[in-house]
Amino acid sequence: MKKIRGIIIFIQFSITVAITVVAMYTFRNHTHKVIKIWMKLQMFFLGIKLEEHGKLDESCDMVMLNHQSLLDIIVMEYIHSRDLAWVAKKEISDLFFFGHIIKAPRMISIDRENKAGIIHLLKETRDRLDKGRPIAMFPEGTRSNGKELLSFKPGAKMVANKHGLRVQPVLLFNTRDILDSKKLEAKPGIVKVIYLEPVQADKKTDWFEQTEAKMNKVFQEELSKNVS
Repeated sequence: MKKIRGIIIFIQFSITVAITVVAMYTFRNHTHKVIKIWMKLQMFFLGIKLEEHGKLDESCDMVMLNHQSLLDIIVMEYIHSRDLAWVAKKEISDLFFFGHIIKAPRMISIDRENKAGIIHLLKETRDRLDKGRPIAMFPEGTRSNGKELLSFKPGAKMVANKHGLRVQPVLLFNTRDILDSKKLEAKPGIVKVIYLEPVQADKKTDWFEQTEAKMNKVFQEELSKNVS
């Protein structure tokens, strides 16, 4: 049943992405509104309910969250009212047609194999911040298996330190179980969202390492509760 539902969701997703991309290019000054409508539709089609703990501070200029599934982006976009600027790997923006889901809303694409990538990242994040858009990043750099957090890459730390950002750490649970795009499996479910206390980035402190440790601690505690 999960496989059948996953295939149906994939077909729906492909069709609605195409419509959304066209709409974003048609209404260039309203791309955020177009995205919000699309995310609401995805939450409905996927049958997602949210269980939120803590408080989201939308005054923060960076959202840093764990990554397990494509659903992570859908959930965060649905929750956050501001026009998030996601940092994505270049391979996604290079996809035929579907890469425009990154290009059209002016998200940030980086080439992790290019040594000049960090310079490009810092320049692009500065541009989006100047336009009032918070930066959204997955510090793990890639998707985990949902059972542990991967070691954090330095990209988020460098961006936050360079621009002196206030960071909102967020943990998402159950997204991989609800939507696994690699296996093409999907099912309705509850996504648990935990907002940790915001932290001020400062190159003189070890805020990034402390945040990684705190996110790991809360993540493992939550998993142990579910197991018990």
